[in-house]
This record gives sequence, C-alpha cells and structure tokens, in this order.
Amino acid sequence: MTQQVVISGIGVMSALGVGIDALWTAMVEGRSGLGRIDRFDPSGFASQVAGTMEADAFRVRDVVPKTYRKATKVMCRDVELAVGAAAAAVEDAGIVTRAAGGDAEPTLDPDRVGCHIGAGLISAELNELAAALVTSQREDGTFDLAHWGDEGMQNLSPLWLLKYLPNMLACHVTIVHDCRGPSNTITCCEASGGLSLAESRRAILRGDADACLSGGAEDRVNPLALFRQHATGRLAPTDGGGDISGVVRPFAEDAAGTIVGEGGGLLLVESAASCADRSGNAWCTIEGIGCAQSVSDSPLEPSGDAIAAAVSAAMSEARCDPSDIDALAPLGTGIPAMDRAERDGLASTLGDRISDLPCITTIPYTGNCLAGSGALSIAIAAAAIRHQHVPVRLGAAQTPGICAEAAAGHDADLRRVLVTAPSEGGQCVALVLGGASP
Repeated sequence: MTQQVVISGIGVMSALGVGIDALWTAMVEGRSGLGRIDRFDPSGFASQVAGTMEADAFRVRDVVPKTYRKATKVMCRDVELAVGAAAAAVEDAGIVTRAAGGDAEPTLDPDRVGCHIGAGLISAELNELAAALVTSQREDGTFDLAHWGDEGMQNLSPLWLLKYLPNMLACHVTIVHDCRGPSNTITCCEASGGLSLAESRRAILRGDADACLSGGAEDRVNPLALFRQHATGRLAPTDGGGDISGVVRPFAEDAAGTIVGEGGGLLLVESAASCADRSGNAWCTIEGIGCAQSVSDSPLEPSGDAIAAAVSAAMSEARCDPSDIDALAPLGTGIPAMDRAERDGLASTLGDRISDLPCITTIPYTGNCLAGSGALSIAIAAAAIRHQHVPVRLGAAQTPGICAEAAAGHDADLRRVLVTAPSEGGQCVALVLGGASP
C-alpha cells in the first residue's frame, strides 16, 4: 500500500432522517426509528414493523439540478435513497460537483472521481406491475403464465427496466455528480456496502481515482420485498404493538429474526493526499479490508469460517492484532443463524477479547436495509471514532459470548473499530477503521 485512504464525507438516509447527524443523535439518545408500516396495509404479514422515513423527510427533486428533475420520474425508491445519500455525502465532505449547477467549478477532477454502490433486487411498484399482470388474467380469475410470457409482459412500461435495474443507483449518482472515473454495482445483500468500499479503495490505491462515492442503499418496505423476506423465515413476528425497541435482538439466544427497513449510506472515499490538498476533514482512515465467500449447505447462511477469513485479512492488512481493536460494529441482524456465524467468526479471530469489546449495532434503530445496512454500520463506526463515543445499544438483556446486550452509551478511547457484514448470499466483508490524523 503506497498511500492512505480516508472517509471524508458521509451521507445517510435512514428511518431517523437525512444525514449522519440525525442517525447519530438518535443512537446517542437510544431512540429507535422502527414503527408499524403505514405506507400499505401490512396486516397479512406476521411481521408488520419496519424502519421507514417520514413521508416529508426527503424529496429527491430537491437534491438534483433543475435540468435533471425530469429523470426523477424513472427513479424507483432505491435510486432516490442513493441519490439523496450522495447529495448528503457531497455536502458533508464540503466539495462542489456538477449537481451545484451553473458555472460552479468542481472541487475534484470529474475524471478522477469514481462511484461504487451496493444495490439489491429492486421490487417493482405494485400499480405498475399489476396493470400489466391483469392483462394475463383468465376469465375465471386465474393467472395465465404462458400468456404473460408471450404477450402480458409487453404491457409493462417501456421505461420499466430503466427504473428497476440495480445499476440505476450508480447510473443516476454518476450523472448527477459527473463522476467519470471507475464505476460498478455490487449486488451482495448485506455485504454490498463494505464490498463497494473495497472496490473504491482499490481504484484509489491503483491510481485510477482520487475519490469515489461508495456505499449502498435499498428499500425493503414494500409488499413484494417484505414477502420475500417473510418466505425465508428471516423476519421477527410483531404487529407493532407495545414496545418495539426490543423486537430486534442481535446475538440473543431467543432472537426471533430481523425487521426490514429502507435506507443506506454513501461515503466519499478519498486518498488522504487529495483530502489534505483541498483542506478536507476526514472522519476516519480505512486501514484494512478483507473479503471472503462462505461455503455452506444453505445459501442463506454465511459461515463462521468465511467471516473469520475476512476479519483476519482486514486485520493483517491493517497490521493490527486483537488488542488493537477497541470496538466492534457487527451486522447483528437478529437472525439466529447469521448472528451465530458472525459471533463464531469474530470469536475465532479475536479470542477472549470479543467479550470485552463493545458492539455498535444499527439494525435495531433502522431495520435491515440489506444492501444499505453495511454502509450504515460503516458510517456509524466512523462517527463513533470521531466522537470517541459508543452510542446506546438496543436489544436483549443477555448476549452470551459477545458484548452486544442492551446498554447505555459511554465515552471510549476508540483508535480502531472493526466493522463486519456477512450476507444472506454468503459473502462476507470486514473493515478496520482508524482515527484520522488532525
């Protein structure tokens, strides 16, 4: 490694609002963003709670140039979240891009700015899909699959594919901000955000970019996406009554599952030299990244061995050992199989140290945003390093083998934080984040 790479801007979209400050403040106060779903009737589902943004919290038209507002008509919710997060990251980093409009001079050379964004399997809006599906309905009310294949799907909007392709997140972000450097889309569920940062960092280290907008975003709060998660048995059953702040219980023996959410984060990943040249204010350094793939009997369950391999690779690149890690930011979904694998992988690499390291978990606050969850963990870990504080932890009273039980927030000496994200597809990523030089 010939140069240092930093996170110099953070843009967050979550159930707690727009921007890293909204999420960080809520976590310091112990205020969850989960609530009963109100954008459609969820009563047919066992899990009726999600992390959703307030309807008036964000309008995508407000964060794109006037000349680009027509394009917002073909932005699905996932794209809107990514465009909003990118705008917040650019603002936080204090840079100017083409999004500013007019004759504003960009802070960074557009040819040297890349973009890597994690995305999910985007669900079509029901009204658009239903309008086409109904044309393949038989007279007796049953669905004619053969007719759908031959003729029915031709009734989808001609722009349907452009609205729901996963690479549309990076497409719109690169156009809005004129990012002409390396660009890619990562579709690896919860690991997508961390893997996207790994891709951005490689582009910077090999000299192909000075900075990249990187992270992930996804909306799981719609009937199709909710049904997919319901069918896999990953969701915690709840009708939204009573105290829902403890519904998601990461690493608990009695954990019942996860809760979906909408959101994610885009970060400005930048060479330390570029950040210094423009007098930027880095949140943290990226000292090491490790990636691995699980070999498992179930495609939905990551293996502890893969998580351990990713953590070992990240710590090796960071040239640190367990005694150098001061806190953990695990994914902590509340899904028993995923949490068990994540805990076992961490234990095999950190040893007894795992029981002493405070965990920072975001999903009890935001819901599981899948492709957006890893980026949220990284953003909050960076904020914890800057503020030297471990926020309030929501969850169970006991989490054997790992320090992830519900606890009050506290100040801490955080030199390095280890972030991990296994995924339902078996991909695993780990990052070691360190304090940025003043």
